[in-house]
Amino acid sequence: DKDKKRIAYLQKGIIPIYETGLAEIVKRNEKTGRLVFTTDLQEGVANSLLIFLAVGTPSAEDGSADISAVLDVAGRIAELMDGYRIIVTKSTVPVGTHKKVEEVMSSKTEHPFDYVSNPEFLKEGSAIDDFMKPARAIIGTTNPAVMEIMKQLYAPFMRKSSRLIFMDPTSAELTKYAANAMLATKISFMNELSNLADRCGADIEQVRLGIGSDPRIGFGFIYPGCGYGGSCFPKDVTALAESAKQLDYHAELIHAVENVNNRQKQVLFNKIMQHFGNELTGRTIALWGLAFKPNTDDMREAPSRILMEAVWAAGGSIRAYDPEAVEEAHRIYGERADLVLCDSAQEAVAGADVLAVVTEWQEFRSPDFDFILEQLSEPVIFDGRNIYDPENMRRLGFTHYAIGRSARPSGAGGS
Repeated sequence: DKDKKRIAYLQKGIIPIYETGLAEIVKRNEKTGRLVFTTDLQEGVANSLLIFLAVGTPSAEDGSADISAVLDVAGRIAELMDGYRIIVTKSTVPVGTHKKVEEVMSSKTEHPFDYVSNPEFLKEGSAIDDFMKPARAIIGTTNPAVMEIMKQLYAPFMRKSSRLIFMDPTSAELTKYAANAMLATKISFMNELSNLADRCGADIEQVRLGIGSDPRIGFGFIYPGCGYGGSCFPKDVTALAESAKQLDYHAELIHAVENVNNRQKQVLFNKIMQHFGNELTGRTIALWGLAFKPNTDDMREAPSRILMEAVWAAGGSIRAYDPEAVEEAHRIYGERADLVLCDSAQEAVAGADVLAVVTEWQEFRSPDFDFILEQLSEPVIFDGRNIYDPENMRRLGFTHYAIGRSARPSGAGGS
């Protein structure tokens, strides 16, 4: 990496992100000499047959993926090559990027090279397991010799059965975007249904069980909530829509997925505003969960950020806790009077008016409800991930607002 500070941290065993099991693997392999960190690109090129590009492809102003870093490093690699190399792109890149990389490299070297599109499908929070036991590995190349080399590379992770899927680079690039867009579509569809359930009195959790039992649909990614976030889904959905636009095609469904998600991130705030009669001045919201999902400290595009910023704009304040993302929240927002970053879930609810649960960390699933009742000025929980049973919440004395599940104050009759 060209980031000297990051490489210095890694050389000292300091991992700049939180990912379950990552620190142990890095330290073990660095100690045995199998893993080396450097800022010297020439050193990497000189000692490698396979060169993986894993640089960032952030969203440009128009929503398209900015591949300037990919093209820049590819050009620099080409200038340093002293013979044949295989360039493997892990970065999420738009369809057609392989042609641009090949053009840039061909203009800067006379040495032969091959290009492979090898998109990653790792989930934050379970990336190590996903890497060690991949559901599939997409290999975008048409060169049989390169296919054999990639087979050897992935062989240790394919002991029981081969899950390698070979295709051309264009199809491999589209497969990555298609996978994320499909998963995002399932989430937005369920969130759309949850809003309908709220209005007609249905229970979206019963609907989820009803449709998920159909093997053609399944239970994966049909959990309603307060919107998806992270570094992949929002960026990739937008980039896919923009890629379609550049091909003179309006991807209507993809745009709808994005619009539904943006609206869904406002649902918890709207419920809070409605509960308080559209007046949050002087109110304090306890917030559990800052990361966009459990088992990570990533707050990129996190629903928690939308909720906090909306509460602040309305005159309210936040007491927030997350098992891993407190430091990240401090990095993003710094010191401010309307934000208290807490060391525990218990500390967050102390002195707050109500509680909002935004990320479904395991420790939030079975809290001390008696303690919460004692601490909150109002016995109200806004459950942004549907992790609590509404009937049980009412029996405990809470008013429970969930996603797609009708809320009633404690003591209300019937179900």
